[in-house]
Amino acid sequence: MMKCFVKHTFWWVLSIGFLTLLGPLWGCKSPSDYRKNADEISYKIIEEKQLESLGRTESFTIERPSDLFRRRLVELQALPASHPASLGADHLKPIAHWPEKDYPFAKEPNGLGDTEPNQVITLSLMDALRIGAANSFDYQSRKEAIFSAALDLDLARNDFRTLFAGAAESYYEENRTASPTQRGFVHSGDLSASKKLTSGAEISAGIAADLVNLLSLGGASSMGVTSDASISVPLLRGSGAHVVTEPLVLAERRVMYAIWEFERYKSEFAVTIASDYLGVLRQSDQIRNSQENYISAIASARQSRRLADAGRLPEIQVDQAVQRELSARAQWISAMETYKQRLDSFKTRLGLPPDASVELDRSDLDKLQVYKDYFVYPEATGTGTGKDDKFPAADSPIELQPPSNEDAGPLELPEDQVVKTAFEKRTDLWVTMGQVYDAQRDVIVKADRLRAELTLFGSANWGSGRSLNSARTEDAQLEFDEGLFSALLHLDLPLERTAERNAYRKSYIALEEAVRTLQESEDSIKLSLRNQLRSLLESREQVKIQAKAVNVAEKRQKSTKMFLDAGRAEIRDLLDAQDALLSAQNQLTASIVSYRIAELSIQRDMGVLQVDETGLWKEFSPEVLHETQSGAEAP
Repeated sequence: MMKCFVKHTFWWVLSIGFLTLLGPLWGCKSPSDYRKNADEISYKIIEEKQLESLGRTESFTIERPSDLFRRRLVELQALPASHPASLGADHLKPIAHWPEKDYPFAKEPNGLGDTEPNQVITLSLMDALRIGAANSFDYQSRKEAIFSAALDLDLARNDFRTLFAGAAESYYEENRTASPTQRGFVHSGDLSASKKLTSGAEISAGIAADLVNLLSLGGASSMGVTSDASISVPLLRGSGAHVVTEPLVLAERRVMYAIWEFERYKSEFAVTIASDYLGVLRQSDQIRNSQENYISAIASARQSRRLADAGRLPEIQVDQAVQRELSARAQWISAMETYKQRLDSFKTRLGLPPDASVELDRSDLDKLQVYKDYFVYPEATGTGTGKDDKFPAADSPIELQPPSNEDAGPLELPEDQVVKTAFEKRTDLWVTMGQVYDAQRDVIVKADRLRAELTLFGSANWGSGRSLNSARTEDAQLEFDEGLFSALLHLDLPLERTAERNAYRKSYIALEEAVRTLQESEDSIKLSLRNQLRSLLESREQVKIQAKAVNVAEKRQKSTKMFLDAGRAEIRDLLDAQDALLSAQNQLTASIVSYRIAELSIQRDMGVLQVDETGLWKEFSPEVLHETQSGAEAP
């Protein structure tokens, strides 16, 4: 009995120690611990790959703040919501068996203070960029794609780590086929470790122990212990680090690709936000112009009525003035409704509810009026001598002057410099280049699958296990000089490789496709840059033309009104002058906005518009065109 007690005590001490050692590796961790561990590893990988792929690191998280601007608007302005999820995942009521009590994190104070519930919030362009980076649904999805790629990389790295496994069990067994009947408990446990090397070799080792205790036949008991080790070494197919580690290399590069693609996306997103923002302000400017035009149309209609009553104007011209007033009112209403539609669309692009009370800061549009002074329309045209030495004689030769770059803006650079810079700095092009290299490596991997398979196996086993039938034998001992050793050389001749042959041929097709994609990307970049340079030139010329047109239209409107008052013009002349002024004013704003957007777009397409983690940009200075981006190189 004492011997049995000692064995049982030894077994449970061994089991407790075994489980204690394994505790940190399995069930002693909570779901929260696992999540935090995954976050820690993923963020470390992302920081590592940011430095490797961009030459810098920046703050990165997929956790959204609890005081998101969207949520603040919904709460502050009491906007209708269909579900608690409208305020975020942290507002959801936990369902049964929810694994983490405080995750997603409970709502924090949003700091709204005494802000009036119906207050209209005015956003500047910089505000819109920051809010978009924090609230945009697509922006968040792009960040989560990087995080997922980091998790995939961690899993790929796990294939080459030393992996431990362990288990323990106790069960009751009753064998009534034996005479007399055997009853007893069997306790067993094992611990193993395995590792895959970059050469393709796989090594594993383990130890197992079991204790059998009979409840019959005098309560006999016996302990068994076994240990084994094995190794597998590929000698032909599947050997070599360049083949074995290919899944790991791909996972490493996919994280870099995700970071590069996100860098490109940030610049595209920022330019899109700026374009939409200025587009909404442009529409608001059209409201102001339409309103002034409507007021002028009303005044003209009233004046025509007075002149007609005085017998100085035919009734048909009064009707023309009234029609012009009605048309101006329709334009004013249309401009207001179009503004509301564009503003709502802009709010949804930022990730905000379309019914939120938000306005845009008009001063951002006013700042662009400097272009009117920067680009000046030349007063003198043609050649020859006129009355005031500015305008030529009517019969003098006419020589058309095409646009020049004499007054070009700082970003209207030579095409070859622009294209060269884009090829050096476009991160999406780096991805395409990397995918060509990936396709080349895939050809090598697929070629390896065509070879014969020659694998060397080796194994060793020591000790022996126990069952009810062997409960009355002596305890097993580990005698390492008395084990069972074996070796095997396995050869698989390449007689049937149809699937591998087809995969190998397809790898060349995939390589050609990757090359074509790169060529197409190059052509697309060149086309985009050439178009942006043309857009800059055209918008610059349009600013000059429309600024001059506004001056002429204003002068024309004033003089026509004077002539009408003097009875030397018809009401139609004044109405045409008002239409011309409205058109010129709208076109001037449009050309100014177009030039600014073209400036941002060419920086985006050159790959030099840097956007930080908060969504704010740092614009490109042409003076540093030839400087190399520190640490950032194409693959």
